[in-house]
Amino acid sequence: MIKKTENSKDLSKIKDEIFSLKKSLLNMNFQKSSGQLEKTSNIKKAKRDIAKLKTQITQLLRGKNA
Repeated sequence: MIKKTENSKDLSKIKDEIFSLKKSLLNMNFQKSSGQLEKTSNIKKAKRDIAKLKTQITQLLRGKNA
């Protein structure tokens, strides 16, 4: 889960975290299609976390860290 205090991460750490979340999202989608995924809400959480991290990237690039 993304915390509000983690706004000061650098760009490479954010991109690494996005990559790992996308990888786990892919695995969750495979598990869902085969019927093995118990908590389907984790897919929604992962998507939201990716979106939050992408927002942090744009804020860092624009210079708005607040």
